[in-house]
Amino acid sequence: MQTINSVAALRTKITAWRQQGQRIAFVPTMGNLHDGHLKLVEKAASLAQRIVVSVFVNPTQFNDEQDFNAYPITLEADSGKLAEAGIDVLFAPTVEELYPFGLQVGIQVSIPGLSDILEGESRPGHFVGMTTIVSKLFNAVMPDIAVFGEKDFQQFLLVQRLATDLCLPIEVVACSTQREDSGLAMSSRNSYLNDSERKQAALLYQLLDELKEQVLSGASDYSRLCQKMHDQLLDAGFRPEYVELRCAQDLSKASSCDRDLIVLASAWLGSARLIDNLRITLDS
Repeated sequence: MQTINSVAALRTKITAWRQQGQRIAFVPTMGNLHDGHLKLVEKAASLAQRIVVSVFVNPTQFNDEQDFNAYPITLEADSGKLAEAGIDVLFAPTVEELYPFGLQVGIQVSIPGLSDILEGESRPGHFVGMTTIVSKLFNAVMPDIAVFGEKDFQQFLLVQRLATDLCLPIEVVACSTQREDSGLAMSSRNSYLNDSERKQAALLYQLLDELKEQVLSGASDYSRLCQKMHDQLLDAGFRPEYVELRCAQDLSKASSCDRDLIVLASAWLGSARLIDNLRITLDS
């Protein structure tokens, strides 16, 4: 594995691979890697000959400066995990490399509508920062394939739309959510949970699964189901931000006519903000 810090050096490497006719898969991360990230790498390795993983904590997608300052920087440990996973290049740029004109005056990439709901409503500005940095990374890496996790489902849809709308020759691929034995979705932010909170956090997935089963059994009052789950989380000591049943294609409000649904939830537990979702496919 080679660690590269500059876009110019990365492009030299990418160009050589392209001249050899090799396909390139890319996994963007903010580091503090866990087994869920390594599953993304495994997926990427099944789809291409060369694998690039970026580790970059992007300041523009944090709407809370305290959250940004508290985010764990674990580059040395991340590098060891990625080397063991057999990737080709770890791209670890500086802020100055990716924002040469500074954070406040650089170009921004935004996707109106889809970026303003759910996570976008809870974290104003987050998705503008995300789509901007993904655009920069796509231009730097120039991959054939980019792999994203389904836990951040809204992010995945936004990146798909970004690639399509900007006519980028990149296939955006989803990898299923990786879970701990308790059902808790793997996340870098799980490190903010203490031992008792970590056990309690599994309730988020359990309630999502219960709601899914109710829908599959014919329940159609989606608003009531979501409100019930919201109240259950509140009673259990969470601070829920949203519980929503949406159309999985575009996250529009779900109706009884929709067959491909997704239930999404966000809630705070202690100092950790947890998000999760489950797809629901109804018979035609």
